Amino acid sequence: MADRASANISDLFIVGGGVNGCGIARDAAGRGLSVTLAEKGDLAQATSSASTKLFHGGLRYLEYFEFHLVRESLQERETLLVAMPHISWPMRFVLPYSPDMRFENDTPTSRLLGIVMPWMKGRRPAWLIRLGLFMYDTLGGRRILPGTSRLDLTRDPVGRPLKPGFRLAYEYSDCWVQDARLVVLNARDAAARGARIMTRTRVVSAERKGELWEIITEGGAGRQIHRARILVNAGGPWVEDIIRNVARIPSTEGVRLVRGSHIVVPKLYDHDRCYFFQGPDGRIIFAIPFEQDFTLIGTTDQDHKGPPEEARCSDGERDYLCAFASRYFARPIVAQDVVWSYSGVRPLYNDGAKSATAATRDFVLSLDQRGAPLLNVFGGKITTYRRLAQDAMHKLAPHLPGLKPDWTARVPLPGGDFPVDGVDALIGKLCAAYPFLSRPHAVRLVRTYGTEAFSVLGDARSMADLGRDFGGTLTEAEVGWLTEREYAVTAEDILWRRTKLGLHMSGAEREALGLYLRDVGGSTTMKELSRG
Repeated sequence: MADRASANISDLFIVGGGVNGCGIARDAAGRGLSVTLAEKGDLAQATSSASTKLFHGGLRYLEYFEFHLVRESLQERETLLVAMPHISWPMRFVLPYSPDMRFENDTPTSRLLGIVMPWMKGRRPAWLIRLGLFMYDTLGGRRILPGTSRLDLTRDPVGRPLKPGFRLAYEYSDCWVQDARLVVLNARDAAARGARIMTRTRVVSAERKGELWEIITEGGAGRQIHRARILVNAGGPWVEDIIRNVARIPSTEGVRLVRGSHIVVPKLYDHDRCYFFQGPDGRIIFAIPFEQDFTLIGTTDQDHKGPPEEARCSDGERDYLCAFASRYFARPIVAQDVVWSYSGVRPLYNDGAKSATAATRDFVLSLDQRGAPLLNVFGGKITTYRRLAQDAMHKLAPHLPGLKPDWTARVPLPGGDFPVDGVDALIGKLCAAYPFLSRPHAVRLVRTYGTEAFSVLGDARSMADLGRDFGGTLTEAEVGWLTEREYAVTAEDILWRRTKLGLHMSGAEREALGLYLRDVGGSTTMKELSRG
């Protein structure tokens, strides 16, 4: 197909459809800028769907004295919670403590303790944990989330799944988020405000032509030429590749690719709280209620070698997570318990840290002004994606005369236009409007689509009105919504990113969905279907 030049010149052309790229697209479009975004695969296909799925301050970052990052993250928790109460909600985290536990962590805090109080070497004393939690409660100006409390594990039900040696715990607040849905909803809101979102569209080259960028893409619409005043490189793990091989610009800046792997096992306990576990190597993991019937355990921190798309949870990482959690839970967790695993590569800014765990999680925005501006986005964490987007606009403001003011704080994403404490009421309304729904089905729809659940179900008066039942409560009506409104194309898009229904469906059911999507114009592969 011949090249086709876009008639209009975009203010911003964004490379990358992860949380940072879609967050920047939404922020910019809401300021009245013309925005084009290209993603070579599906939205949130890489790092942004492979997180631990938390809006959190990062309690352990206090050990590295990253107070600015923790404070900003803590402030963002509640800002984001108000804007998306359907896909994010508060959770209480339980940190069991034993004075006999020793660690081999090498952090600025542990080194200082080793010098000042050598008898504490290898141990996080209770007073240090209390101090950290006090700072965690106060640094971010908490208003919605409850503060830290102390638990007697011999009396509180949260102690029952644990080994009997744990008697004391501290409980604090953070938030859960459905990470891939966060990305999709940002993309949808950006599109509603005028942005052009192109998925499965690869950027072949980007070249400065006078005061503009000329960008060539290849995708379903063929080979196209785009022009933009500013190029934003939000390629995540591919940010270096885009600088060197797409824009062909020499740079000394780079990313440190750190692989984080997670495992999912049948649920280990019945309550709705999470666990924060400390390991003898100084690392921490979480054990989190997941998808009603499962427990999510993660994450690892290992330097990743090789292409980002080849990130997989290795047998060694799986066994590490099983052994780590088994130090705490009364019932040992073994490899055979794992029903699903996933791994993502975090593109951390290469600050020269000695270990992957110590590398900064803060973001760096690097502006190349040797001609038409190029903004390279390094690092970041899902909790600060909105602030990253806002700061990106501040960085670009000198090149965007008359830029409108900040606007995204607490502005609802699609489906999030209800009170932060209104989930139960919304579930009740949905059950009243559609009495044929089971309670778990209604809960899932509200936790996925919020107020838009009513639009997904439409005029249905029975389950039969929702069309084909694919299993796991996934219906033809919902599949239609996802393919028509949320950029989904393949079974993997639907089962492992827009939802996690792949966990609740058999291999035959997942395959049947793939065949259905192929027949109605989508595409899928057996490799995608077998991810679960």
